[in-house]
Amino acid sequence: MEQSRKLLRELGFPDRDCAELPTSTKTFPDGAQYRVEIPSVEGPACFAAVMEACAQYGVQIHRISQGSGIMLLTDEELRAMADMGRSEQLEVSLFVGPRGTWDINAMQWASGGKVAGLRSAGIDQLVYALEDIKRACQAGIRSILVADEGLLWLVNEGKRRGELPPDLVVKISVQMAHANPVSIRLLEQIGAGTYNVPSDLTLARLATIRQAVDLPLDIYVEVPDDMGGFIRHYEIPEIIRVAAPVYIKFGLRNAPNLYPSGTHLEAVAVSLSKERVRRAKLGLDMIQRYAPHLKTSETGAADLAVPVLPAKRNSDS
Repeated sequence: MEQSRKLLRELGFPDRDCAELPTSTKTFPDGAQYRVEIPSVEGPACFAAVMEACAQYGVQIHRISQGSGIMLLTDEELRAMADMGRSEQLEVSLFVGPRGTWDINAMQWASGGKVAGLRSAGIDQLVYALEDIKRACQAGIRSILVADEGLLWLVNEGKRRGELPPDLVVKISVQMAHANPVSIRLLEQIGAGTYNVPSDLTLARLATIRQAVDLPLDIYVEVPDDMGGFIRHYEIPEIIRVAAPVYIKFGLRNAPNLYPSGTHLEAVAVSLSKERVRRAKLGLDMIQRYAPHLKTSETGAADLAVPVLPAKRNSDS
């Protein structure tokens, strides 16, 4: 076993899980240790509800994300999301739409195939995904959410070749499910901008990942039921201490899965969006109560993927 541990050390990884919970010395570019993300913001109405709730509860957020997919937003809705993000100086991260769970793939229903369910199947689906991304970028969006390693590599190549904006941030879905430092460093090397770790990792395992990678980690501190349903509010200060820089994410326990969302579910989606902000208030109060020295970013921090002005449409030229 010592030879295996020696190999890991030589490759620049910890040789065991960090049970001593070392304090992370890494931060966001502005020196902040944590930021706040509200997930499952499924359209302009939900986005507006989130901002209303932030004002009500005095909650500062840095990023909203959406799960139903770019392909299920109209052009007008895409532009509205971008406009709101630009106005509020928030990152708007949208899931790339075509993926296994929205396709005819049967693997997601197999007992051993659920992790593979979100992968892109075949070249056509990768082409559809690229088209989805290009449409979002034309609307001004500069952050996307992916769950396939091949698509991640392809997007990175598209950025390198000038096919996609160089400032496009690629956020990795929790459903990618890589849970060790070697796998996550590999994703970092092929273009991941931030990585959503599995929701059940211990503090020691989070600390170990942080020792090996530099990219921000996205960490659910309240987890939707279909991803475990954990509520880790009391752990938030320690999660930030050992894993900074982190986006702390407030999902919602005991809530219906609305994916894919739409106007037929809008009232429920809006209500859930407001409650996620209330949960964020509870979590942020934990930080102020137990670790007020921890640093967060100002709204509109320079490295946030805030939407830009949309590309001029051909009909306007």
